[in-house]
Amino acid sequence: MNPVPQPTDRRLSLILLFAVTLFTSASLMFVLQPLFGKILLPLLGGSPAVWNTCMVFYQSILFLGYLYAHTLSTRLGPGQQIVVHTAIILLSVLALPVGLPEQVTPPTESNPTFWLLSTLALAIGLPFFVLSTTAPLIQKWFAQIGHDSSHDPYFLYAASNTGSLLALLSYPFIVEPNIGLAAQQTDWSLGYAVLGVLIAACAALLWKNRNAAAPENTASTDKIPMLTQLHWLALALVPSSLLLGLTNFISTDIASVPLLWIIPLTVYLLSFIIVFSKWNDAIHPVMVRLQPIFLIPFIAYAFINPADLPYWAYLVLHVIAFFFAIMVCHGELAKLRPSTQHLTRYYLIMSFAGMLGGMFNTFVAPFIFNGIYEYPIMIVAALLLRPGLPLALNRRLLWQLLPPALLLVMGWALYASIGNLLDYFDAIAITLMVLTCGIFFFRNQPVTLALLAGVVIFLALGVHSLSSHTLYQERTFFGVLAVRESTLTDEQGQPETYHELFHGTTKHGAQRLAANLSTIPLTYYSRPGPMGQLFKAYDGVDQNWHIGIVGLGAGALACYAKPQQSWTLYEIDPLVVDIASNPLYFTYLSQCNKSAKMSVGDARLSLAQEPDHSFDLLVMDAFSSDAVPTHLLTEEAIKLYFQKLKPNGILAFHITNRHLLLKKVLSIHAEHLHLAALIEEFTPPDNQPLVVATDWVAMANQEHILEPLHTSQLGDWQKMPLYFDMNPWTDDFTNIVRIWK
Repeated sequence: MNPVPQPTDRRLSLILLFAVTLFTSASLMFVLQPLFGKILLPLLGGSPAVWNTCMVFYQSILFLGYLYAHTLSTRLGPGQQIVVHTAIILLSVLALPVGLPEQVTPPTESNPTFWLLSTLALAIGLPFFVLSTTAPLIQKWFAQIGHDSSHDPYFLYAASNTGSLLALLSYPFIVEPNIGLAAQQTDWSLGYAVLGVLIAACAALLWKNRNAAAPENTASTDKIPMLTQLHWLALALVPSSLLLGLTNFISTDIASVPLLWIIPLTVYLLSFIIVFSKWNDAIHPVMVRLQPIFLIPFIAYAFINPADLPYWAYLVLHVIAFFFAIMVCHGELAKLRPSTQHLTRYYLIMSFAGMLGGMFNTFVAPFIFNGIYEYPIMIVAALLLRPGLPLALNRRLLWQLLPPALLLVMGWALYASIGNLLDYFDAIAITLMVLTCGIFFFRNQPVTLALLAGVVIFLALGVHSLSSHTLYQERTFFGVLAVRESTLTDEQGQPETYHELFHGTTKHGAQRLAANLSTIPLTYYSRPGPMGQLFKAYDGVDQNWHIGIVGLGAGALACYAKPQQSWTLYEIDPLVVDIASNPLYFTYLSQCNKSAKMSVGDARLSLAQEPDHSFDLLVMDAFSSDAVPTHLLTEEAIKLYFQKLKPNGILAFHITNRHLLLKKVLSIHAEHLHLAALIEEFTPPDNQPLVVATDWVAMANQEHILEPLHTSQLGDWQKMPLYFDMNPWTDDFTNIVRIWK
């Protein structure tokens, strides 16, 4: 039997050294994550999928780091561990300072996921690998130095997660608003050097106790049952998948920025801090009791009848539901933690599960689902993992399966027998809410509780899908696109069908189908609206204009084209091009502008390749659901647009947004760059179908260029208001907090 160090050392300084090392490593890890995600965003159109793909990379490297720590600590003696780990750290220094490799360009015709992963591996793979090894390896070293607390080093995991949490919170509120990206990269590299010194100090203590701390012979230790290890796996996998699902939900309609990425990740880390603390025994039963209570309003408002709530209310609803779900899962995981001889295996399985959860969301779900269905699936899975789950097929389990099976059959039969679900929508919604309340009575039967909740969510999603008359829906790296058929009352009071294009939750265009109406631009691009006013104001001088449109949508703007004009349409998502070009869905392009040049890829990268001073008009209409990619709003981006415009060219910017005051960003740019700028916050006249409220900004080098628009009396174009409470956005600096409505 291997000698075990006698726990005679009670020095607090030893605990502080190991805790500070773990704290520093975790802080560096969770600053690097949003830092590098932000560096990568401009290359891929600001898509929320960038962050989720980054998370998969981080989770995968974390697993490899834990596997390395497990192998190193169980196969080698302390001296050998120190030599190998020192070599790895020195090798990782070659990647400093962290930054993008030169001449990196993402693919434009294929899914960029694997390109993104390879870029991350090349840029930060080695330093992140070292960081990922620290938590299990340093705890294992602490277990071998003979301290009074060495028998249970799991409390150090709280120090690690506290560092992670503080780093995440500091990034959007302290680091991002005050330190540019270049300085962040330099400061991070210095912090990495400090971590190297701290790890060396921990290694010195391990070396001092190397004779007492011989490597473990795992063959001689008690085996952990495979069922227990699979239970660990499930309890860690589900929260990991939920984390990415919630992040995708939050980022879709505002902006894919670190402030929004860190909300779910902060809650996720907070759960680890709580469950691995001494308070978990008291807190865990409370979480188990509260989860089914909060489940009722969550299902009611998030899935059955999403009311017109403010975005913050939806956010709070989803975050609280997420918190209860992961607290129950992680609480169970903490209760099942093994002795220190299995510490690295325990963390290895946790990290492997985290990687699997991320891979499911990033690689599996987009290919098997045409919507974000992995999120409700994992909500159901989290309920299945509540305490009391039968782990064997028996009569008790079969009885728990019966109620959800009956409800599913009855609900689907009812849907199939009803002609128009919209006529019965209120009755169906009320019935589903009553059933949701009934779920609470099965709170002590995890299988029944979970599957009943799943059936109710499934039926709610089904009624929404059937009532929306979706003609086509598909999912890409850049989001979920749907073409829907809707009905309006025309000018004669008769019902008329039309098509709509949705990206995520936001309408991106619409077209009436009648032959005499199909070339009329609608929604944000209507003739009574700002874009119609702009084209009419310059109608006498724009016959030979070269026009660039960033963001294709349904293609409505193409119907402002004139025969002698040349148009270039920029679109990052090939699926949008396919939909807009398909006459089964939309005919704007085929009817109005067959000769338009199409450029697929991020607009800013594509525009950089265009000749200078070649455009008379640039229209910036790039949205991911309701979010404008931030890299298209920076000072460098505005300078690029005007570099590509002729001296008397016009930049038109679409800034309609439910959550962000984008006019503030453009106003500060106009003031700082000495540009003329006008804004119209358009309110549509009554009784004009599919003409919607929309906000546009027109910018030019000189005021006289915009004078025809200002004096046309076609709309209410005003000079931009002035703002003095924020620095200009740059590629090095953005601050989403200051423009929240």
